[in-house]
Amino acid sequence: MRILGVPRAGLRDVYHWLLGVPWWAALGGIVLAYLALNALFAVVYLLVGGVANAAPGSFLDAFFFSVQTMGTIGYGSMYPATRAANAVVVAESVAGLLATALATGLVFARFSQTRARVIFSSRVAIGPFDGVPTLMIRVGNERHGRIVDASFRLTLQRTTRTAEGVPFYRSTDLALVRERATALARSWTVLHRLADGSPLARDTPESVAAADVELTLAVIGTDETSLQPVHAQHTWMAGSIVWGARLADILTETPDGKLVIVDLALFHELAPTEPVAGFPYRAGERIDPR
Repeated sequence: MRILGVPRAGLRDVYHWLLGVPWWAALGGIVLAYLALNALFAVVYLLVGGVANAAPGSFLDAFFFSVQTMGTIGYGSMYPATRAANAVVVAESVAGLLATALATGLVFARFSQTRARVIFSSRVAIGPFDGVPTLMIRVGNERHGRIVDASFRLTLQRTTRTAEGVPFYRSTDLALVRERATALARSWTVLHRLADGSPLARDTPESVAAADVELTLAVIGTDETSLQPVHAQHTWMAGSIVWGARLADILTETPDGKLVIVDLALFHELAPTEPVAGFPYRAGERIDPR
């Protein structure tokens, strides 16, 4: 989706942007800002002068003196010798104090954040489940810990037309067999029955594709390690919905029944189902996960 007409955020959202970008981008931004600030004060020192033992007109000497001042290193080989230079040192010390506080706060905020590592099945399966056509999505926590008191919300979006013939992008919540999980570990199956009353009850693969259907699953819970709230969501387009299939089994037991094996290599795999009354669809024998 391409959005037009958005006003420029300017510097108002720099902090939010730094919290959202990858670590390498955030640290790179801090380093570039630090170097740019020192370069700015180096230019001021060149204009004002008064730095003892600095080569006349040397930007590098002025830059190194600025770094020593802002970092409170103070080797002593170069020092301010005039009132103007001392005034610039005072201004740079204040600016360095503020910059260090902002950078420290940003790094701490990023370290204190707990980002969810929730994995979603690459495709949505629709097939018979207990004799009822059911939409199935697999979701799991990629971390070793659990997400406690997890809640799920599945939303259907489709393109419709109003009575006046105006295209309208309509969003509808889909009722789930279970909307909450005591703990979300490696695998959980989200189920929606295509029974009477379901927005998908009378749909077909062709109607779903024609209406540009999208499915969005949101997961909200509490990370049991950090005790912080976490959330994640994923969207599937109509092409990712497979009719006449179910999620492949990832749980097996040892012959003695004492150990349950979870095969995460099958997390995204689907298996074909047999047609039943009212649901004539059957996917291919081999369902390519790509």
